[in-house]
Amino acid sequence: MMIKKTAAEMADALAKKEISSVELTEQLFARIKEVDGKVKAFLHLDTDGALAQAAAVDKKRAAGEKLSPLAGVPLALKDVLTQKGIPTTCGSKMLEGWRPPYNATVTQKLLDAGVVILGKTNMDEFAMGSSTENSAYGTVHNPWDLTRIPGGSGGGSSASLAAFEAPLAIGTDTGGSIRQPAAVTGTVGVKPTYGGVSRYGLVAFSSSLDQAGPCARTVLDAALLHETIAGHDPKDSTSINAPVPAVVAAAKSGNVKGMKIGVIKELQGEGYQPGVLKRFNESLEELAKLGAEIVEVSCKYFDYALPAYYLIAPSECSSNLARFDAMRYGIRVGDTDGKSAEEVMNLTREVGFGREVKRRIILGTYALSSGYYDAYYGSAQKVRTLIKRDFDNAFMSADVLVSPTAPTTAFKIGDKVDDPLAMYLNDIATIPVNLAGIGGMSVPSGLAEEDSLPTGFQIMAPAMKDERMYNVGAALEAALNTKWGAPIYTKVPAL
Repeated sequence: MMIKKTAAEMADALAKKEISSVELTEQLFARIKEVDGKVKAFLHLDTDGALAQAAAVDKKRAAGEKLSPLAGVPLALKDVLTQKGIPTTCGSKMLEGWRPPYNATVTQKLLDAGVVILGKTNMDEFAMGSSTENSAYGTVHNPWDLTRIPGGSGGGSSASLAAFEAPLAIGTDTGGSIRQPAAVTGTVGVKPTYGGVSRYGLVAFSSSLDQAGPCARTVLDAALLHETIAGHDPKDSTSINAPVPAVVAAAKSGNVKGMKIGVIKELQGEGYQPGVLKRFNESLEELAKLGAEIVEVSCKYFDYALPAYYLIAPSECSSNLARFDAMRYGIRVGDTDGKSAEEVMNLTREVGFGREVKRRIILGTYALSSGYYDAYYGSAQKVRTLIKRDFDNAFMSADVLVSPTAPTTAFKIGDKVDDPLAMYLNDIATIPVNLAGIGGMSVPSGLAEEDSLPTGFQIMAPAMKDERMYNVGAALEAALNTKWGAPIYTKVPAL
């Protein structure tokens, strides 16, 4: 069975014709059938489509055609990216049954590379949440402990990796929704530089913050997927017209000798679980042994990142979600013959949107309203500029910056669902990266002593210097694998 191999190992076996893509895909569908009733990572499986994609790759390989590095390797796709003819719901009743007439650029790049798309993964509704408890289609469970959350909003993608249902996945990160799920499931998650991966076909939550990125079990696998989906896209006005950073070469190098690694003073201490901080500090020690210089940096405006984010993101969400008006696509509630368009829209939005989405729409609409725009949204954008300056100053004295990815390990399902502020605090360490538009990565840093659950180590790099994250991530991964005697993903409890 190949399902517990890395994507790179699977690709190597496929290239050597030790296994066919169809056989590999069938093994993963069998695994999904075996465990997903407990994990609930997937919302839709495209069995026929995936096997057809796999067969096409096998045919090309048999004919001796030149293939991409990941050709024939299966992947799980977060249900916020469109795939032509495949249900795309964003975890919401509002889009129940919607089948897009086009592919997102990320989806098209995957298909062009011969990556086999298994299906769409569960998520917090419209990517709003930190636990995947806000999905209209049920909560995802963490394979390390089925009573706990897998992070959010991309909990389906991260859980599919930890449960060995897929070797690769795509997530999206607005305030930490790739990195925080990676941290609590013991996987690798990367938020590329904003604009480094196309947003065309990504259903928008907060347009100035959303970014698609790779999810994997190893740093090299994430790098291979990163290079597959990255690059300039003329369909996306925010896409950066520049060469893709050489992340695969960096992931294979993993050389940190002489690098300056800046520890952010404000992203540790009070509110962080002792076991999380202990593993973080041990990771710093490993990097120091490899020749990196550890320095402390201060980013004083990071203390204002959380409130700034929760004004900017809801404001942009209230604007983006206005398109769901029951007139053009999605569900429609109410008889249009006897009701006005406004009444039908109100009825539809009441039924179609969940509690968290409504909360953020109301908050954002208020922040953008006449008389409050400058006081709230305008002020938050000023704080965003100050946070960007903090990063710029910190990068003058360090090549990368680091912190714990999340302040705690995975909490119990239901523990914070009725306390929005406690839920929002899960993203306290990840949000600054999105506000500044730079790259961020989470790699596993071990299991916390208190509960034997995964912790994450966050690496941040300047814009379009994503290869630095992979250098440090690969070095730390190798050092910790040696220390633990095996990669952390081999220690996931059997389902």
